[in-house]
Amino acid sequence: MRSFCLAAIVLACALPGSGEWRAGAASVNINPTEPVWLAGYGGRTGPSRGILQDIFVKALALENGGERSVLVTSDLVGLDTKMVEEIASRTQQKFGVPRERLILNYSHNHSCPVTGDVLRLYYELTPEQGAAVGRYTRRLLDQYIEAIGTAIAKLEPAELSFEQGLAGFAVNRRRARPGGRKLAGPVDHDVPVLAVRTGGALRAVAFGYSCHTTALSGYEVNGDYAGYAQEALEKAYPGAVALFVMGCGGDANPLPRVMGVTTPEAVELASMYGRIVAKAVEIVLRGPMQPVRGRLKAGYTIAEIPFQKGPTREELAARLPKEKGLPRRATEHLLRVYDREGKLPDRYPYPVQVWRFGADLTLVALTGESVVDYCLRFKDAFGWDNTWVAGYNNELLSYVPSLRVLREGGYEGTTGMAEYGHPAPYGYAVEEAIAQRVEELYEETKP
Repeated sequence: MRSFCLAAIVLACALPGSGEWRAGAASVNINPTEPVWLAGYGGRTGPSRGILQDIFVKALALENGGERSVLVTSDLVGLDTKMVEEIASRTQQKFGVPRERLILNYSHNHSCPVTGDVLRLYYELTPEQGAAVGRYTRRLLDQYIEAIGTAIAKLEPAELSFEQGLAGFAVNRRRARPGGRKLAGPVDHDVPVLAVRTGGALRAVAFGYSCHTTALSGYEVNGDYAGYAQEALEKAYPGAVALFVMGCGGDANPLPRVMGVTTPEAVELASMYGRIVAKAVEIVLRGPMQPVRGRLKAGYTIAEIPFQKGPTREELAARLPKEKGLPRRATEHLLRVYDREGKLPDRYPYPVQVWRFGADLTLVALTGESVVDYCLRFKDAFGWDNTWVAGYNNELLSYVPSLRVLREGGYEGTTGMAEYGHPAPYGYAVEEAIAQRVEELYEETKP
């Protein structure tokens, strides 16, 4: 249970005083120490087979007007609700950072260990394999707190600036395919860049892109193109911490890609996509950027997003004998929900966050696998030049379709819900329910 009122909007306003920034950044290696099942794909048949590239959890701590805020990123596929709540609770207790001032983003990397209960219906793990996931998850929670604490300990005077670049390899994966329908396929090729400098030297750079991290699909741990982008930037700027923030990439893939194996060809593609994003960031860093001087106001609230009508218990029981694999595990899960709760849920409490840096920058943080329409909608509403929309924050609840995607149907809108344990697709009010809460927070956090 979340410990806050779902209808409440929690706001944190910077205190009177100096508008100067203090900032600190940290990076903690989260490589597994034993073979563990890798996340994101349902077709793997065994645990990991070594490390291709290190993976990390990273934190950027910001302070002005007496208030601290922390942006945390990771090379993970996602977090579950219990993990998010534990990280948030420990961060507030240990460092005094309230929930609305903590953003937990993940790259949705498909070559990292399974964590907690994230997509657990997707995988058929043995008890021993499940135990390895549990050990990794417990250690990971401590590593999150370590990264946050180290970033806060490194706070020092800093200057912030923002600008956006472009990278073009993201392709809407709902486009034409052999034997399929031809869909319009919107994309967002913007690369938002937040630079943190001290005395002119780059100390940290947070940047983003709206595209699935699915260039690689083998059995070796790595950070996919987002990992290669961060690696390239940290090599180009020694001593700086590069943090990748996933955008609204729910319906975008990097293309072309080589699936099923970690071949030199596949690795080269992932590395190339990472270098493309890194080069876009470098071009921005070398050019004029807009100073970010506004006081940071932060808001957090819940949007109640509805489900469509789910199956009855009798319908689930009738289809169970005909199913196997993931469909059977999903049906068994829903039957357990019926046994425990007496009914299936009719809505989901969906977290929404907004950070406004005065009039200089707005950061919208959405939960789960948000499709590209949300990026485009909020940038159009709040300003293309100084609005940054991040998907893949908080718990990985499911794909989060727009009205367009729901009407079109397909994996991101309807059929992908089963693997997340949901009873039915979201209702057609999902986009407006989320947009209403975002717009409310945008107004509540205005300078």
